[in-house]
Amino acid sequence: MNIRPNSLQKLGIIAGCLFYGIGAHAAEGNDQDQLERAVNETIRPLMKENDVPGMAIAITVKGKRYIFNYGLASKENGQKVTNDTIFELGSISKTFTAALGSYAQITGKLSLSDKTTKYMPELADSSFDKISLLDLATYSAGGLPLQFPGGVTDQDKMVAYYRNWHPSFAPGTYRQYSNPSIGLFGYLAAQAMGQPFDTLMQEKILSGLGLSHTYVRVPPAEMGNYAYGYSKQGKPIRVNPGVLDTQAYGIKTTASDMLAFLEANMGEAKLDGTLRQAIDATHVGYYSIGNMTQALGWEIYAYPTTLARLLAGNSSDMALEPHKIIRLDPPQPPRKDVLLNKTGSTNGFGAYAAFIPARQVGIVLLANRNFPIPARVSSAYKILTAVENLAGSNEAK
Repeated sequence: MNIRPNSLQKLGIIAGCLFYGIGAHAAEGNDQDQLERAVNETIRPLMKENDVPGMAIAITVKGKRYIFNYGLASKENGQKVTNDTIFELGSISKTFTAALGSYAQITGKLSLSDKTTKYMPELADSSFDKISLLDLATYSAGGLPLQFPGGVTDQDKMVAYYRNWHPSFAPGTYRQYSNPSIGLFGYLAAQAMGQPFDTLMQEKILSGLGLSHTYVRVPPAEMGNYAYGYSKQGKPIRVNPGVLDTQAYGIKTTASDMLAFLEANMGEAKLDGTLRQAIDATHVGYYSIGNMTQALGWEIYAYPTTLARLLAGNSSDMALEPHKIIRLDPPQPPRKDVLLNKTGSTNGFGAYAAFIPARQVGIVLLANRNFPIPARVSSAYKILTAVENLAGSNEAK
């Protein structure tokens, strides 16, 4: 594990101020040992139990960053995980797609209430005449599936698939988590802006956020830092190209850049005014299912929350089954007293990101194996709880 000298001691001090308003003097003595032990006791058994070769655990607390690196980026050559290691984000990429679609709305290129066929006339006289961009962005188009069928391998077959698809529910009434849904949203946002999605993502979002080690396609000069993912059979793999892949699951990045992304989402980064508005708009809540509120890309919970609520919101049932929604009218504006999170997976990688704007704290777990989502959520929650408990014990002293 690689950590900066004294970083855990600093984290204890900052966390004490963060959660309880206590002074810097409260985090003394063996705070560093306790925090280091808490992280190690969470991550090392997790990696062993799930046969995870390598992980990066990154925490931001009021703009201070702490990165913990474990294990191997490549079992084949023994390369260790470092601060430069690039991981696949899987569906956390959807939060970047949401930012681009929001950017298009802020700049007047589209409205979320527009119908799909305004930007894709080849779908005229199909079910998409009645499906809005917001429906696509929030998985409420009427039952689009989790993945495209195997035969959808190019643009023409994608168009044919959408033309022949018929919703199981009225648009805007049920949530069915879907790559073809938010993937099409990203595609149409790029259509509205008149440039390829990959170009817009790089120029408007990644560069605008200052994410210099985040990529749509990892460049040749950075391939040495690109970790290998590992399949269920333990084989080294990386994500394969696919229809609307970048929009749904194609971003690759480092733990440090992900912390910068979370800090931008918490309002800590200095951004161009348009991009600032676009990021903030991805936190607007459009409907609720139980304790979870669906925003653009992000999923929101009132804070403080419980582990049980986070596990329910990130369950396989939530990902695989349709759920009737309660539409928020008007939509819920961005709030500080919430926790926003998103999971992400590819065949060889697993990730989780969460942040709490009111606390200015965020956490990212990146791994080169697609291990179970409940384990990711529980581990992140345990680490943040350990920080909070330590701050509480210091206050009691």
